Amino acid sequence: MSEGFSRLYEKVKQYNKHCDFELLKEAFELSKAAHDGQQRISGEPYITHPVEVAIILAELELDCTSIIAGLLHDTIEDTTCTFEQLKGKFGEEIANLVDGVTKLGKIPYTTKEEQQVENLRKMFLAMAKDIRVILIKLADRLHNMRTLKYMAPEKQLEKAKESLEIYAPLAHRLGMSRVKWELEDLSLRYIDSKGYYELVEKIAKKRKEREAFIHDIMETLTQKTKEIEIDAHLDGRPKHFYSIYKKMYEQNKTIEQIYDLFAVRVLVHSVKDCYAVLGLVHELYKPMPGRFKDYIAMPKPNMYQSLHTTLIGHEGVPFEVQIRTWEMHRIAEVGIAAHWKYKEGKSNDGDLDNKLSWLRQLLEWQKEMRDAKEFMETLKIDLFTDEVFVFTPKGDVISLSAASTPIDFAYAIHSAVGNKMMGAKVNGKIVPLDYSLNNGDIVEVLTASNVHGPSRDWLKIVKTSQAKNKINQWFKKEKREENIIRGKEIVEKELKKNGLTYSQLFKPDWVELLLKRYNYNSIEDLYASLGFGGITINKVISKLKEEFKKTLKPEELEQFFEPVNNQKPEKKKKNIPENGIVVKGIENCLVRLSRCCNPVPGDDIIGYITRGRGVSVHRKDCFNVTNASDTAERIIEVSWYSANNVAYKADITVMANDRTALLMEITNVIGESRIPLKAINARTTKEQIAVMNLTLEIIDTEQLEKIIKKLKKVSGVFEVTRNKQ
Repeated sequence: MSEGFSRLYEKVKQYNKHCDFELLKEAFELSKAAHDGQQRISGEPYITHPVEVAIILAELELDCTSIIAGLLHDTIEDTTCTFEQLKGKFGEEIANLVDGVTKLGKIPYTTKEEQQVENLRKMFLAMAKDIRVILIKLADRLHNMRTLKYMAPEKQLEKAKESLEIYAPLAHRLGMSRVKWELEDLSLRYIDSKGYYELVEKIAKKRKEREAFIHDIMETLTQKTKEIEIDAHLDGRPKHFYSIYKKMYEQNKTIEQIYDLFAVRVLVHSVKDCYAVLGLVHELYKPMPGRFKDYIAMPKPNMYQSLHTTLIGHEGVPFEVQIRTWEMHRIAEVGIAAHWKYKEGKSNDGDLDNKLSWLRQLLEWQKEMRDAKEFMETLKIDLFTDEVFVFTPKGDVISLSAASTPIDFAYAIHSAVGNKMMGAKVNGKIVPLDYSLNNGDIVEVLTASNVHGPSRDWLKIVKTSQAKNKINQWFKKEKREENIIRGKEIVEKELKKNGLTYSQLFKPDWVELLLKRYNYNSIEDLYASLGFGGITINKVISKLKEEFKKTLKPEELEQFFEPVNNQKPEKKKKNIPENGIVVKGIENCLVRLSRCCNPVPGDDIIGYITRGRGVSVHRKDCFNVTNASDTAERIIEVSWYSANNVAYKADITVMANDRTALLMEITNVIGESRIPLKAINARTTKEQIAVMNLTLEIIDTEQLEKIIKKLKKVSGVFEVTRNKQ
């Protein structure tokens, strides 16, 4: 029996005498045999890694099944051992845990980021079935970070960033502060080595001063708690370099401005004692305004409970006191592991399931995401955000991500509330929808039955993935037909841009591969997703082009695709007029489009020779030209240049019965049509008629007519006209 396994054996024995030690030993022997001949980069036998992972799990006091899975966690991925072999020897439960930790290895991916996303998705799905998967993965990552010094510098940086962006936030969401702090401090050492060691040096210089200051406070508090007959244990709270580093560099603070450098933790036996000690502390020292937090009355979503208060000590030096029960302390250190439902053989724990509701929301949301980059960014936001606690008008507490908006609040209440939202009140006052909520705000959502659902602009405002998911679901469900049409238009436009036809790329076999790759049931689902932004057109076309290229001969490739390294032949430059107007018989003539009638391609036009300002182009029915006294002498023939990409400004007036959110709906219609809105001037008459003058940037009259038709369909709009003058 190796020294490592002996340590593991003793640790498990200390807290779980009922563990199946024979099975534990069998797992060790199988793992040792499977990894025989393999070495870590440090030169140590590979078996040292799974043993250390199992020891970390034992320090968290996990059940025997988790520790056995920890010993075996790399066998499927790195050895010839299979899932079926593990299942036959150790049972399905252990085999599933090992498989959940195993990365996807044999599926080809376009980018490294896409592969990382798929690995994370697999891990989250396994977590949803059994949360112990992530506990084993965190232990695996923690030991790898402890031995990161043996890896190449670029690998050190890659692993440190991933740990800081994904695994430390996961540990935080699971309430495992002990694992979180160590991952963060180890990551910082490699991400900013200079900053890390400078900080270590600064803190070391203040160590004696800090210890003397904290010792005086602890002596005073120990004596006073005894006087009021409270059994309290006091210690100096450990300092974690990453949290201090973050405050110094992100908030531009010096080390002297970091309050929690000086910190005391008080552990007591009951909640009543927590508040009694708080009262005592506030009697002895002056509390700093706005620096008290009651996480006992309002626990964090990751189960953390404690009282935090910052006080002014001797000579005006601030210090922090944290007060909690022993049970709260255990939960703060190991989080979800302290609530372990398998420990006592329980098969169902509703309380634990409630605490993991954020995981279910994350899984629900990520099913909609096909873009690897967007998934990673939103995952990081969703995992690594502070919380803000707000109240409903009835006094219920709602926990949201920091900087959340009233829209996030509405969707946290219910999808129906968010979909019917027309405004919000915070602390009795109407606020804009992008208002950032603060702790203690009382939020009231204003709804209306005639609201036609959320706006696409809300997706840019909301902070929580829950709200984004529910808004996207609404667009996906309510506007499916519209999304399909928009998706087809996007495909058609991209095909024209690439000089390809639908029949060339959209072969049934290729489309089938594409649908399978991105989990769509039909081509209509793909169009709908393109329409509401669930997948990008570049992803779709690039996959189909890959298949198309395989069918072409070398000489045909040059016909459809530009040579990669060959210099493109110079094309004869065409003299394309900048504003798209050709003046008959004259080249390089100064030409301007008149502002009085704003002609656009499709309009019948004439040119009017001005004095000193070239040719002014008007619509043929323009009042200013038809009524000019010298029209006949000054008229010149002009025409639209047919192959140009010039955009033109067109002025329209929209008249409608005034109502809430009317302007927002008008701009949404224009935005969804992908037409630039260059200017807007809106007013309401005494008769409650809304008059909106809009300047649009359009390509031709056909596009203008289409947008006018769409605007006429908006509820309340009774007239849309193009401005003649």
